[in-house]
Amino acid sequence: MAKSDSTVTDSPASPEPLPQPISLPMPMKFRDKVYTSRELILPETQRSLPVAKGLVEVPGADIEAVKFLKAHDEFELLKE
Repeated sequence: MAKSDSTVTDSPASPEPLPQPISLPMPMKFRDKVYTSRELILPETQRSLPVAKGLVEVPGADIEAVKFLKAHDEFELLKE
């Protein structure tokens, strides 16, 4: 006859916490106070940013674009 294993418990194991999702910087929207449509050229990398319907949207992680837009009075950061 087999002996029962007395080390097994009926209490559930505590679940390990789930890893937090990686949060990406939210896109930032700026209002163009002068034009409703134009193409902006970033001076350092010559990349272009399109303005459409008076708005330009850039990733929050795009430091060059955010710095450029914040430095000019023609653009206003929109709070969402």
